Amino acid sequence: MSMDLVAQFADSALETVDSCTRTDVAGFEEALSERLVEPAIGAPLTLESVTLEDTAVDTDPSVEDFRTAQTGVARAEVGLANYGTISIESRAGGDELVSLYPPRHVVVLDAADIVPDLAAAFDRFESAIRDARESGGPGASRVLATGPSATADMGELVEGVHGPKEVHVLVVEQ
Repeated sequence: MSMDLVAQFADSALETVDSCTRTDVAGFEEALSERLVEPAIGAPLTLESVTLEDTAVDTDPSVEDFRTAQTGVARAEVGLANYGTISIESRAGGDELVSLYPPRHVVVLDAADIVPDLAAAFDRFESAIRDARESGGPGASRVLATGPSATADMGELVEGVHGPKEVHVLVVEQ
């Protein structure tokens, strides 16, 4: 992992997101708490280095919790350095819904999961999607997002129509 790739991702992401913070494992909980607006819901992170346990994030939300949540926290499985784009895998933990429903999305991205470009990301997706289809398990679907949800279908650019209005990225470096 080149540190230049992490810096490139952060620079690209900052063109569209509200913040992109590089942190280490020891600083993760503080960095996360600074970006939460409660109530917060999340999907289990599936990272060995950091977790949402012992935080203000509910990882087993009800339908009502989704309706009232101000922040959703989900892991990005891949970050594209050239565009600052993240990929959210659709898993049983509700990652996709958590990333799209609340008005604020906090993305947790392991620095080791940053790739240079879309071609490198698709190389990773190909094997993951093939494995998911063969096993019948989750992981055959994902969302690529660059910044907050936005549309200009009706004229002026409007953010937050089909997803979060704010996006904050936490890049966790080992």
